[in-house]
Amino acid sequence: MTKRDLIEEINDRFPHLSRFDAEVIINSVFDSLITALQREERIEIRGFGSFVVKHRRARDGRNPKTGELVSVSSKRVPFFKVGKELRLRVNQSPVGEDGC
Repeated sequence: MTKRDLIEEINDRFPHLSRFDAEVIINSVFDSLITALQREERIEIRGFGSFVVKHRRARDGRNPKTGELVSVSSKRVPFFKVGKELRLRVNQSPVGEDGC
């Protein structure tokens, strides 16, 4: 699913909203999530999951092509932990399928 698909989903569910309004809503949600992660805030969406920023320390890595040692600097990376309800719903077999 892409951002465009999300916008279309909002348009389908709320036909009184324009496509532009749906796009503003989706972009606002993503911008808010990004801003919170930049401030290293934890984002928790009940039933869906949580986003946190994890710190990776500096280390020595290896160039896979040449085998040469390279220095990898420390960095912050976003991390998503799935919520229990989402995990359970994803593991249910889809409607109309026999599980194969």
